[in-house]
Amino acid sequence: MNGWLHIPSTWSAELMAHAGWDSLTVDLQHGMHGLEMAIQMLQAISTTDTVPLVRVTWNDPGQIMRMLDAGAYGIICPMINTRAECEAFVGACRYPPLGYRSLGPTRARVYAGADYAEHANDEMLTLAMVETAEAVANIDAIASVPGLDGIFVGTGDLRLSLTGGIGFDSADTQVDAALDTILAACARHDRVPGLFTASADYARQMIARGFRLVTIKTDSMLLSESAQQVIKQTRGE
Repeated sequence: MNGWLHIPSTWSAELMAHAGWDSLTVDLQHGMHGLEMAIQMLQAISTTDTVPLVRVTWNDPGQIMRMLDAGAYGIICPMINTRAECEAFVGACRYPPLGYRSLGPTRARVYAGADYAEHANDEMLTLAMVETAEAVANIDAIASVPGLDGIFVGTGDLRLSLTGGIGFDSADTQVDAALDTILAACARHDRVPGLFTASADYARQMIARGFRLVTIKTDSMLLSESAQQVIKQTRGE
């Protein structure tokens, strides 16, 4: 179970880290924080054994490398549509000869130990986001890239691309067929399938379906929904 951080705060990141998630993702793409705050949030997560992940804003090698140097133990990269884009992403996460990541793990060496660089190629998680009809059509080529660890489905963008509709968890024939295609490709290429969900019920359904890395809501959603619920209960609504 993976938590998702949109709120630019070390305190909320620390609270989420102590809540029991297996991993937490600092979301630079749609979150409200910048790079410096993201680094501080990684430090807050490090007060626990929760695995720190980062979703970068785009397939930007410079940002990917900086977040790894800051102590992220995995990168979720949005909008991977082709094998070439996936190769560029994975290469940015791996030191030579497996990739082209620059050597300079400034905080990672402190957080993970002096031998970090010797083991980083084996320990950094690489998750390519599949979010479009084009990506689904290219799923086997994407999933077969050496060094890729998993496919993370951006359910909102995938639904928008396939149907023009907005939503995360609602049933849709086209989306369901795409999920089956992605799961099958992950099984063929031994990749971890993951996705975003907006409810615990849907998350349980997706786990039963075969997804192994399931994100449930964001910190913003959890705070907003909990606050609204308390207000309604107090008012007797």
